[in-house]
Amino acid sequence: MNYNLNSTQKGTAAAKKSKVSILKKLIALIGNEKKALLIAMLFIFTNSVLNLIGPYIIGHTVDNYIVTKQYDGIVRYGIILFCIYAVVLMSGYVQTQLMGKVGQRMLFNLRNTVFEKLQSLPIDFFNQNKAGDLISRVNNDTDKINQFFSQSLVQFANSIFTMIGAGIFLLSINYKLALAALIPAAILFVFTRAVSPWVKNQNTNNMKSTGNLSAEIQESLNNFKVIVAFNRRDYFRKKFDEANTDNYKTAIKAGIANNAFTPVYTFSAAMGQMIVLAYGIYLISMGVFTVGLLISFLAYITQFYNPLRQIAVLWANLQTALAGWDRIAQILDLESNLEIMENITPEKTCCFMSLRDVSFAYTPGVNILEHVNINLERGKSYALVGPTGGGKTTTASLMARLYDPSEGQILLNGTDLRCYKPEQRTAKIGFILQEPILFSGTLRDNILYGNACFEPLSNEELIAEMKEVGLEGLLERFDGGLDSIINVSGDGMSLGQKQMIAFIRAVIRRPDLLILDEATANIDTVTEQLLDEILRKLPKSTIQIIIAHRLNTIENADEIFFVNAGAVTKAGSMQEAVALLLNNKRAS
Repeated sequence: MNYNLNSTQKGTAAAKKSKVSILKKLIALIGNEKKALLIAMLFIFTNSVLNLIGPYIIGHTVDNYIVTKQYDGIVRYGIILFCIYAVVLMSGYVQTQLMGKVGQRMLFNLRNTVFEKLQSLPIDFFNQNKAGDLISRVNNDTDKINQFFSQSLVQFANSIFTMIGAGIFLLSINYKLALAALIPAAILFVFTRAVSPWVKNQNTNNMKSTGNLSAEIQESLNNFKVIVAFNRRDYFRKKFDEANTDNYKTAIKAGIANNAFTPVYTFSAAMGQMIVLAYGIYLISMGVFTVGLLISFLAYITQFYNPLRQIAVLWANLQTALAGWDRIAQILDLESNLEIMENITPEKTCCFMSLRDVSFAYTPGVNILEHVNINLERGKSYALVGPTGGGKTTTASLMARLYDPSEGQILLNGTDLRCYKPEQRTAKIGFILQEPILFSGTLRDNILYGNACFEPLSNEELIAEMKEVGLEGLLERFDGGLDSIINVSGDGMSLGQKQMIAFIRAVIRRPDLLILDEATANIDTVTEQLLDEILRKLPKSTIQIIIAHRLNTIENADEIFFVNAGAVTKAGSMQEAVALLLNNKRAS
């Protein structure tokens, strides 16, 4: 399955269907904010109405009180205007506060939703996408959406209400003058429809380049030790400069696109005011219009075109938010290809796990494994040997359901492995990876990662559990015990210590099937003997899958399988395994 977020393989029909589902997801995200949004919109509407009353009162005051020099009326209507604008000030403050909170809650929920979706996706997804780009989507793109909802949406709604209200007042005062004044607005509508897709595309390109820049920085920093060791800072600088230059160019284009509306909208507003002034003076000279109405009309035409100028900026912000939402929606629209099947009646079998005619390919058409058949019985140990890249880790990954076979079936206790929920499967299968992964926190945090049943235990109770499976000897290797501080990079800790932590994490669960992928490759001889003793203390029914290049690691295995060129064959004895390895080296 293609999980590449940068691919553009969707057809038109599929894209339309996807947009509908994406829109539903966005509506679902703001579903809990309906009440707050409704209250905010009520304040925005009130604000707009009060602002629109002002010009009418001014025009009425000019025609009826200023021209006739009735100062009591001027004072009275001046007080009314002051009260109106005071209410406008307070309602504006309330709506800003409401929408700011709505935006922050949406940002919180959106990031949680995206992160939960990422956790539900298979390893295939992370193999096909750069971590830095995903980080940019979770941080940067969601923030663009938040900025629109918390800041721009209020202004956008206020502008729309004000424009509609101003248009109604203009038409009610003099519809001919209003139609003439609104001609530039009609031209703007056509211009906006034509330019908007280009603006959105420029913002999408800029967000992609920002993601690529983030990915480049993240990759380079992760590999900085290698860069320093080989004195290739020049390579680091070159790669960063390329990504940064691309980001700079796309940012310039996005900036030009985002500012394309403002001068056009400003020019149109000026044209509308000129039309009103010229035509209005003509109507006054004909005796069918008054000075007060012209003042009101000019105020309303300003209230119509000023929001348009604001919308020019807000529309660019909307296109940016939509571009960000498209990138977020790409993640939300994905589904895991590791689906949970309906449970079926299990087969009666003496084997704990069976691989039946299993084939697998990372890339369609290029099989890593072909028609593999393996039966694993309880209490036995199995070794997978073979050249680098032969498929040993891939075979073990299929057993742990990190991937699903392209063809064939894997049974666990007679039931298809795909029928087990993740928590059921991981409770039965332990996997010590070739590259140990640690998390920031304490040794206890790392040991309990994924071991929810042990989380309520105190340190003393946890140590007691470790003693039952012989792990207390490994714990003594850490000066701080369970409270030893571990940072995410593992600096100050040897690779062997990291592997020991991974070993403790897996063994303390007492899994039915324990996969050890080069688990002792970076461990000294004394510690390796200690680990062997721990493995011997595991329940007699535990199955061990041992992947190793060092033959002494697998000499006590009950069965040895030779994995190479897509095939998994029984090696029979240790001598046969050695012969197969030697023959493979000669052939290569």
